[in-house]
Amino acid sequence: MIRVFVSGCYDILHAGHVQFFREARALGDHLTVCFASSDVLWHHKQRRSSLPDEHKRALIAAMEMVDEVVVGEGRDEGIDFKEHFLRLRPDILAVTEDDKYAPLKRALCAEVGAKYVVMAKTPPQFPPISTTQIVKFIRAPEVAPLRVDFGGGWLDVPRLARAGAFIVNCAISPTVSLRAWPYERNAGLGGSGAWALLNGKDGIGSELDLGVGWQDPAVIAETGLCVWRSGPRPVLDVKTSGECLRGRMALHWTGTEHDTPAMVGGARDYDAIARAGASARAAVWQNSFAGMAEAVRQSYAVQRAEGMAELRADLPGALAWKYCGGGFGGYAVYLFAEAAQRDAACATAGLRAIEPYVAAR
Repeated sequence: MIRVFVSGCYDILHAGHVQFFREARALGDHLTVCFASSDVLWHHKQRRSSLPDEHKRALIAAMEMVDEVVVGEGRDEGIDFKEHFLRLRPDILAVTEDDKYAPLKRALCAEVGAKYVVMAKTPPQFPPISTTQIVKFIRAPEVAPLRVDFGGGWLDVPRLARAGAFIVNCAISPTVSLRAWPYERNAGLGGSGAWALLNGKDGIGSELDLGVGWQDPAVIAETGLCVWRSGPRPVLDVKTSGECLRGRMALHWTGTEHDTPAMVGGARDYDAIARAGASARAAVWQNSFAGMAEAVRQSYAVQRAEGMAELRADLPGALAWKYCGGGFGGYAVYLFAEAAQRDAACATAGLRAIEPYVAAR
């Protein structure tokens, strides 16, 4: 009989583990699986076990390819299974190609004459996932806001960042979820950042990988009316509830989608963008709706100078407006003097009412 031994945390079992166990079992006639105890998991990873040890043991033992299950109790990182290994003296220790403890495990194999076998990567039967990704997905929120930006846009792109400059934006409701998305797509409201958050992913990393800025996932995760310092990563300068904006914001759909990554390299007046960001920051500090409207007008002037089409200016009570995100399509945000005027524009001109969104912590 050829005895095969595998070990790991196996904290949240998934299809990748099943495939690994099946392929390891094919190396011999008997498979022993050792998982790290809850105490070992906490000691080495500072993370609670997903299940009590006896439940985890029962789940692994129920798999048809597993012949024996033991629990690793040792405190030596990477070889918490040492006591069982020396007792059972298996013929093969099977590991994955990304095993981090090869020297320790090879030495352990030498003590009992076992073969150290690195399992070749085979095409996964299911899209790969890790325990960390599963935990993030479980902890992901059920709903997320989108966002509108008022000043300083593009200065969140690392290569365009300016020391001493600011980006001002606001999380908005209605919120979105994986099942309900009451907005147009590719619309300048930070939808990709919200989608990443809802799926338990690192939205900031995802946006930076696209070559764009971090402001969307930053404010969507933070919520509220926020001022951020321009730089390679988000640094929050100040946050408020955005109450001065309540009842005064609406979105106008321009009828065309837009593509922010394609516009990063466009020619624009970054000095004017920085000035608009500074004006918006001052408005947040002063809790001034009039100041925010002025910052939005400054931002719109920059957008018009880039060649964006003129937005309608005949809505009664509208004080300021600008394209959201990169512009050249998507949504435009409008600020109204009074809630009644905002609501009238929504009823007669097809705008969508939005409100500042602050999540309870």
